[in-house]
Amino acid sequence: MRNLLLSTDSYKQSHFLQYPPEARAISAYGESRPNSFSDKVVFFGLQPFLIDYLGAPISAEDIEEAAAICAAHGVPFNREGWEAVLADHGGYLPLEISALPEGTVAPTGVPLFQVVNTDDRMPWLTTFIETALLRSVWYPTTVATLSWKCAKVIGAGLEKSSDDPAGQLPFKLHDFGARGVSSGESAALGGMAHLVNFAGTDTLEGIMAARRYYGADMPGFSIPAAEHSTMTAWGRDREEAAYANMLDKFEGEGALVAVVSDSYDLDNAVENIWGGSLKRAVLARKGTLVVRPDSGDPVETPARTLAKLWEIFGGTTNAKGYRVLNDRVRVIQGDGMNIESIGRLVDRVVADGFSVDNIAFGMGGGLLQLVNRDTLRFAMKANAMRDDQGEWHDVSKKPATDPAKASKAGRQAVVIEDGRMVAKRLDAIDPAHDLLKPVWRNGDVLVRHTFEEVRARAKA
Repeated sequence: MRNLLLSTDSYKQSHFLQYPPEARAISAYGESRPNSFSDKVVFFGLQPFLIDYLGAPISAEDIEEAAAICAAHGVPFNREGWEAVLADHGGYLPLEISALPEGTVAPTGVPLFQVVNTDDRMPWLTTFIETALLRSVWYPTTVATLSWKCAKVIGAGLEKSSDDPAGQLPFKLHDFGARGVSSGESAALGGMAHLVNFAGTDTLEGIMAARRYYGADMPGFSIPAAEHSTMTAWGRDREEAAYANMLDKFEGEGALVAVVSDSYDLDNAVENIWGGSLKRAVLARKGTLVVRPDSGDPVETPARTLAKLWEIFGGTTNAKGYRVLNDRVRVIQGDGMNIESIGRLVDRVVADGFSVDNIAFGMGGGLLQLVNRDTLRFAMKANAMRDDQGEWHDVSKKPATDPAKASKAGRQAVVIEDGRMVAKRLDAIDPAHDLLKPVWRNGDVLVRHTFEEVRARAKA
C-alpha cells in the first residue's frame, strides 16, 4: 500500500500525455477554501508525509508493479518518466514543496503549501502527487481545526468561571476516537492533531505519531477508567462492590479515576452509592473520583449529575463567584459530545452557577471521524506553467456554474498585510517576505518542526 506510483487517482496515470508539449514545470498550491465550518484553519500534518512517503525512494519493483497494474486496469503508464526518477534521482521525487510553518493558524483562502517539479522533463509530477499529498494534509488539519475550535468554546467558559483557565484547559477535551476511525493511520494522524490543542487522550497511536514525526516526549496523558464491561461483570447486585473496587485499586496522592456510572440507574448511583454508602470512602481518598454519565441528554444529564454531587459533597465558591466541587469529585461527559453540544453544556454549567473546572468533555468519532475533505473545502490546484523558453504562464479555472470554485492564477506567496495573512502573487512581492518556505526538495526534508513549536504556533 506504500507504492507511491499507485497512491494516486487512476486517471492521473495518463496526465503525462496531456500537458502542452512546451511545459517544463507546473506549480500547484493547496488551500482550505472559504467554508461554513471555520474561517481559520490550524495547518498541520505535512511532516509525516514528507518523512514516511516522500522520504522513501521508489524502487524498480514499484515501477514493475505499477506497470502491470496500470496495464490490467486500462490506463497508460509513464515507464520512461518513472525510470528517470529512479535512475537520475535515486528514486526520490524531484519536487520542491514550500509550506507555512506547521501549527500556523491561517485564514481560509490562503495557500498552505505549494509544489513545483525541479526536473524539466517531469511537469506531470507536480499534480500526480495531489491525491496522496492532499489527503495527508486535509485530515490532520481538519481535526486540529475542530479541536482548536472546541478549545475556544471551552476556554471562553473557563475565562468566565475559572480562577485558572490556562491551567485547566489542556485537559478539558479528551480524545476517545481510536475505535471510531477508518484505520490505525487515521487514529495516529487524527489523534496527534488533537494533541496540538489538548493533552488528554486515550488514542495511543496519536501519541506515538507525535513522538515519531515531531520528536515529542509525552504529549498526551490519561487516567485509569472503567468501562461498562468491568462494571457489569460484577452484576447488578454488586454494583457498589464494583465501584468500591475502583476506589481501592486506584488509590494514591492526586490519583484520578473515572467510573462510568449509568450501567443501571445513574441517579441512584450518584445519590445512593457515590453519595450514600461510598461517600465516606470517596472523601477519605487522596485522589479524585470522576463520575461519568454515559447516556441520556448530553446536556441535561451531566448538569443534573453536577448539581447532585454539589448537594452531596459541597465545595467552595471561587474568586469569580462560581461554585467548585469538593476536590474529591468531578464529572466527565463523553457521550453525545460535539462542538455544538459542548458549547451548550458549557453554557448550562456556567448558567447553573458552576465553574467549568468541575467538568471535562470527551469526544470519539465526532472528533476523529465525522470530518471530510469538504468540511474545510480543501483543494489543490495548478496555478502556473513554465514553458521551454523559461516563461511562467498563469494557470487557473473559473467555472461560470460555480464561481466559488475559482482557483488562484500565478505562483503564490503568503504575506502579512495590515496585520493579517493574505495570498499574493509571488511575482508581485519581495520573496524574502513570503511565509511559504521550502520544506522538501529532491529527497531532503529541509525543515523539521518540533511538537512544542507546533503547539506554540496554534496558541499564538
